[in-house]
Amino acid sequence: MTSNPLALITSYLRDDGPIVVENPANGEVVGRIASHDADQVSAIIDKADTARIAWAKLTAKERAKLMRAWHDLVMANADDLARIMTLESGKPLAESKGEVTYGAGYIEWFAEEGKRAYGETIPGFSPKSRIVTILQPVGTCAAITPWNFPLAMITRKVAPALAAGCSMVVKPAEATPLTALALEALAQQAGIPEDLFRIVPTKTSSAVGNLFCSHPKVRKLSFTGSTKVGQILMAQAAQQITRLSLELGGNAPFIVFDDADLDAAVEGVIASKYRNAGQTCVCANRLLVQDSIHDAFVEKLKARIGTLKMGDGMAEGVNLGPLIDAKEAARVADVVKETIGAGGKLVVGGEEANGAFYAPTVITGVTQDMEIAREEIFGPVAPVIRFTDEAEAIRIANDTIYGLAAYFYSRDIGRIWRVMEGLEYGMVAINEGILSSEVAPFGGVKQSGMGREGSRHGLSEYMELKYGLMGGIEG
Repeated sequence: MTSNPLALITSYLRDDGPIVVENPANGEVVGRIASHDADQVSAIIDKADTARIAWAKLTAKERAKLMRAWHDLVMANADDLARIMTLESGKPLAESKGEVTYGAGYIEWFAEEGKRAYGETIPGFSPKSRIVTILQPVGTCAAITPWNFPLAMITRKVAPALAAGCSMVVKPAEATPLTALALEALAQQAGIPEDLFRIVPTKTSSAVGNLFCSHPKVRKLSFTGSTKVGQILMAQAAQQITRLSLELGGNAPFIVFDDADLDAAVEGVIASKYRNAGQTCVCANRLLVQDSIHDAFVEKLKARIGTLKMGDGMAEGVNLGPLIDAKEAARVADVVKETIGAGGKLVVGGEEANGAFYAPTVITGVTQDMEIAREEIFGPVAPVIRFTDEAEAIRIANDTIYGLAAYFYSRDIGRIWRVMEGLEYGMVAINEGILSSEVAPFGGVKQSGMGREGSRHGLSEYMELKYGLMGGIEG
């Protein structure tokens, strides 16, 4: 760890840079950087497309060696990366450190998984021929990443792309580009070719997003963000039939059945709902609690929330930081007011926003027709919905256009299988509050997107399947 974490990105800082990065905890300027316009990004894409040719010719083991060096540098600079992340995103330092390790895990995983991009032989239709398949890199790729996980959202897209033999150009969120630039700097230190992986911060996000979809050399776009923006990108991508991976909005149910371990379920809520101040795409958005244990569960949750310490993410002991900015905190406050006005009962929290800070909040008496139960809150607010039986819980949980993540707590093995199979979500966590891992396929169904990140399936997203028919075999 250095005395100045920004030393990692000194070469990117500009006194007159148009992109101004502020600490959401106090509004102080963390740094200023340049903005790339569409023409500059187009030129970078062209260079990336050239660089990928030599990269793809390396053996998987040669690529893995460079990626492993990148992973090792990320871990060696973990403290500085975490401090940069906290300064620009506001999340508690402990969470930032956890994200560095989590994000680096994708680099390590795909460095190894790239060695296992197997083809196959297929029984043929003629004794004179043989059928084989091989996997080849998609080509030049682009990615658009959000501000809530400024490191991990990049590594879980870039790592499989590089492992597959592709190049990658990434547009990070305007609010949190510094962590992304630090990743680029470390990749170059590791020996990964400069033009192969580029970060392009910009103030013209719409123009660059459209460019990613329309540039003839971009074969694949990966996007993490809102369903609304995903719909726009999907329409734009039709211009070139650009291959897409979309990780979009969520409305995760967190179901607590009457046979659950309530203390464990409360801890699961704390991990899932209040991590990063509720600003995660897989965040528990609705708490569904069975009638018979509703009141006991709410009291336990209220008591546990009382132990959370809100403040500047750099301060000792803080486990709940600010939202990304004051505008978002004010929006969350309005959501709470609207819910109370519609009949919700405030259990804890619910104060006015204080700059970018909003206190952890619980509201009971929520019904499925309320706005808070239908749209992502993206803040530290937990609406609680009562249900009577298993069938009703599944019905309420599935009553949404989204299908990213779901959680439930139960100790009945039969119920565990029934509910897991009945929930219309790409990911389901049982008796756990956090489900993301580089070894597991991350992604959703319905309007939560398409494609998977992580696991062996994440590598397939950056590869094309080629069928080869070999004739003239029989003499």
